[in-house]
Amino acid sequence: MKSVSGNAFDYRLLKRILKYVAPYKAMFYATSFLSIALAIVSIVRPLLIQYAVNKNIAQKDELGLIEITIWLVVVLVFETILQYIFTYYGNLVGQNIIKDIRNEVFQHVLSFKLKYYDQTPIGRLVTRTVSDIETIAEMFSDGILVILGDLLKIFAAVLCMFYINWDLALITLLPIPLLMIGTSIFKRVIKNAFQDVRNQVSLLNTFVQEHVTGMSIVQIFNREKIESELFSDINKKHRNAHIKTVWAYSVFFPLVEILSALSVSLLVWYGFKEISLDIASPGEIFSFTFFIHMLYRPIRQLADRFNSLQMGMVSSERVFNVLDTRANINDNGEIKPKKLNGDITFKNVWFAYNDEDWVLKDISFTIKKGQSLALVGATGAGKSSVINLLGRYYEINKGNILIDDININEMKLHDLRKSMAVVLQDVFLFSDTVFNNITLYSDDITEEQVIEASKKIGAHDFISNLPGGYQYNVKERGALLSVGQRQLISFIRAYVHNPRILILDEATSSIDSESEALIKHATEILTQNTTSIIVAHRLSTIQNADKILVIDKGNVVEEGTHIELLKLNGHYKKLYNYQFDDVV
Repeated sequence: MKSVSGNAFDYRLLKRILKYVAPYKAMFYATSFLSIALAIVSIVRPLLIQYAVNKNIAQKDELGLIEITIWLVVVLVFETILQYIFTYYGNLVGQNIIKDIRNEVFQHVLSFKLKYYDQTPIGRLVTRTVSDIETIAEMFSDGILVILGDLLKIFAAVLCMFYINWDLALITLLPIPLLMIGTSIFKRVIKNAFQDVRNQVSLLNTFVQEHVTGMSIVQIFNREKIESELFSDINKKHRNAHIKTVWAYSVFFPLVEILSALSVSLLVWYGFKEISLDIASPGEIFSFTFFIHMLYRPIRQLADRFNSLQMGMVSSERVFNVLDTRANINDNGEIKPKKLNGDITFKNVWFAYNDEDWVLKDISFTIKKGQSLALVGATGAGKSSVINLLGRYYEINKGNILIDDININEMKLHDLRKSMAVVLQDVFLFSDTVFNNITLYSDDITEEQVIEASKKIGAHDFISNLPGGYQYNVKERGALLSVGQRQLISFIRAYVHNPRILILDEATSSIDSESEALIKHATEILTQNTTSIIVAHRLSTIQNADKILVIDKGNVVEEGTHIELLKLNGHYKKLYNYQFDDVV
């Protein structure tokens, strides 16, 4: 992943972010106009106060003073309304933009190859799609538009000060260069501190996500104390990163207050000297006091605004790194078969996850419509890789894979995967109802179809006995169900999607004997009239397969039916004897 520069004004990134403003440009331009209006309105009150002091108070004009006071209230109310609209729509623009960016990032992430997830911590992706994108919103709600407004207020205040009394303005602004130097140093320090904070947040999210997900391993191996110490160390680094930002603010803010007080002191000293010489008026001193407040408050806040802009730049570069990652499956196929028969052919297929560390070597086989193919072999032999390639979850390096004599690369990815159903060894269920985990929110599948499928599979009774039946929430990853129950739900899910090709990946390897009987029945129901590929750990489940491939170290070493392979007295016979001996 590219390094993140985090420059406050990275025009390349800013230009790219502003492209997302296009659908909301009317709102954005209106908010920008409001910032100009606020800058103009902000100088009215000091001018009214100057007039009140010089005219109404000096001449003891009570009626005029009341009139000015009313105008001050009107201006204040008007400025408050403008500020409300400006803040609301500035935030609204930001929230709309991050909604669009988050949708784009999530859609992009959905298209990644599984290899990307093999190499990328999930916690990092969560950080990118949630907190990093949230920070981009602050570029609009507390960054670009607000910086524009603050700069305009500063410009308007300085212009008025020089117009009213140029030499008094010069004296009053003497501390400003010191403030600018301090602000520049503060920006550099806080930028590095915030970059460290974002890195530590990502590490913290990754650690928590992984260890909460793997909590059973932590407890089984009695690692609570060790993991607690590791978390404490990461959390300490996270705290230290934030303390750096606190230290920077604790130095900078008092500096601003000291320089602001210095400006007021210079104003009082030089201003009253000019009053005694009839060069300045008392009203000018009062108005300058307000102008100083108008100068220092935005300048102090500008440091925060620039930090928001910097953090937005840091986060946007991280997010764009994800969007620029080309780890997605190329979906350049144009063929959209209405209905596949299910004839499958592997021709001289080579595959490696990394470089030329081959997992599959010159694999070739054919399965006809409605036939079943079983893949057996030792762990790591390459069995699961075969089914991952068929659905294009990974891309082959060499060779061709055909379905109904059509190269799978020439098919639309959606249509290819729509024709398949996969039942995995490790069933993943979402924190949702049984019904939604079966249908996956497909509008084409009715409740009647789900119930009918459950009865055929043999799972209707156990689902009906759950509290709420098919509306029972299985919680995260189906934690409230047994392994066998989760497996049955995955079989129903595969059945109701009416696949032409069915893939069973070690579907019975982690269940008890009682559940295995149900799964074997479900397998028989599910494999009727479908082309089936079964990755088998228990050889007893694939004895009736039309064809069995024995894979060893990426090569097909034997091929045939159960009876034919036993007669060969080779690899399959050894695997069979091992399991038979285990049973005995």
